[in-house]
Amino acid sequence: MISKTEEKVKAIELRKQGFSYSEILKEIPVAKSSLSLWLRSVGLSKRVTHILTEKKRLSALRGAVARHNQRIVLTSRIFKETEADIQNISKRELWLMGVMLYWAEGSKEKDHSPGSGVVFGNSDCQMINLFLKWLLEITEVKKENIGFEIYIHENSKNSLERVRKFWADSTGFGIENFNKIYFKRNKIKTNRTNIGTLYYGLLRVKVKRSSTLTRKIAGWVNAINKAIKLPGGVFGNTLAFEARDTRFEP
Repeated sequence: MISKTEEKVKAIELRKQGFSYSEILKEIPVAKSSLSLWLRSVGLSKRVTHILTEKKRLSALRGAVARHNQRIVLTSRIFKETEADIQNISKRELWLMGVMLYWAEGSKEKDHSPGSGVVFGNSDCQMINLFLKWLLEITEVKKENIGFEIYIHENSKNSLERVRKFWADSTGFGIENFNKIYFKRNKIKTNRTNIGTLYYGLLRVKVKRSSTLTRKIAGWVNAINKAIKLPGGVFGNTLAFEARDTRFEP
């Protein structure tokens, strides 16, 4: 039977060869605390240090991949389970969804700017499409009365055709409807993450001659407040991207 002294000598030798703690423990089944005590003063060459560093990096990478795959499996399972919660959307439910969407992301009529029409902006194409479906099917806005504006960072000027095509394909409207583009001036120091080939800016949906609809939406929101007895407040907010915003230039 191998002695503790022999185990320690072997452990030190394996460590000097570039074995990790987990690899050594497979060869020498001792407590990890004992192994740590034996190896804490062992000097390592640059080559061995590099080997161990690379092993740690690969181990961390494997762990990240495993966690990523676990998240994918978990998310897929949750999606399948939650599909049963929503089978069909009634017309009334779609109406309420659109009202809530506009409450969150739409522009509101102000005392200093009466007669404002419907303007809804977002960068999520699915949210845009839900709002368009609401306009066309619930409020019965005519398709020809819907216009679009793209708001995008100025360092994406070389990607405009790709961006216009994306929004045209996503919404089902002709690409000729996406000619109005505004550029946001970039700050010198910024840590933006919404960059690259998956960045398509923000799309604003504007409805012509829709001040009455804007007021109806405000009325619906007010009715919702009363129905669920929310504390009083003012129906009003502004979009992050305003047409008169000095940060933008056509």
